[in-house]
Amino acid sequence: MGLLKFDTPPMLVFDLDGTMIDTAPDLLQSLNHVIVSDGLAPVDTQKLRKFVGFGGRVMIQNAYDDARQHLEEDKLDYLVEKFIAHYAANMPGASTPYPGLLDALATLRLANCKFAVCTNKTESLSKQLLEALNLSGELEAICGQDTFPVRKPHPGHLVKTIELAGGDPSHAIMIGDTPTDFSTARAASVALVAVDFGYCDEPVSKYQPDSIISHYDELTPELINSLLKQQQYQ
Repeated sequence: MGLLKFDTPPMLVFDLDGTMIDTAPDLLQSLNHVIVSDGLAPVDTQKLRKFVGFGGRVMIQNAYDDARQHLEEDKLDYLVEKFIAHYAANMPGASTPYPGLLDALATLRLANCKFAVCTNKTESLSKQLLEALNLSGELEAICGQDTFPVRKPHPGHLVKTIELAGGDPSHAIMIGDTPTDFSTARAASVALVAVDFGYCDEPVSKYQPDSIISHYDELTPELINSLLKQQQYQ
C-alpha cells in the first residue's frame, strides 16, 4: 500500500512550547536568572516545570508565591521584561524539537499536509526560535499572542491562523498540550490532537481530545484522515 495522499491539503496547527519544542530548560533558566538577581533562591525546576506552559509572567509570580514573597504589579512587569530579554538573548539554548517531530513533518508533507503554529508566545520570539531550529521554512504561518487582536483561548486566534496559512478551519487539526489549546480547538470546532508529553499538569485524557499521542511517530497521515472524517460527521 502506498502513502496516503490528500487531495485537499489538511492544515495542521501546532502549539509551540510543550508541543513542538521542549523549551522548558531555557524558560526555567531565564526564570532563575531573573529571580536570583532579585535575591531569591533558584527554584526547583522540576517543581515549577508544570507552569512553563502558562508563560513567563505566571512562572515569575509562582516563584515569588512559592518563596512567600509579595510582588507588586510594577515590579512584576519589570521582571517579565528582564525575563524576555534574557530568554531571547540565549535562544535556542537547550530547546529541542520533541522526538519524532521532524520525521513526522516530513512524512505528513509527502501526504500533502501543511503546517502552521498558533502560540501564546510573542510572534517575534516564536519566529526567532523556529528560525534558530531551522523549522520556520516548514510553516505556512507563525502566529503569536500579538499577531491578532485576540489570543488563545479565543477561537479567533486559531481560526485566523488557519486562514492566514491558506487553510480552511473545517479541514484543519490542532495539536496542543494544555487546556488553553484544548479549549481553543473546541471553541473553534477544530479537531484536536493532545500530546501527553508536554506541560499539562493533569492527564490530557481528562479533556477528551479527539486523539492522544505519546510520540510523534503516532501522528500519521492515517490518523489525520480518520480525524478529518470524524469531523465531517459532527
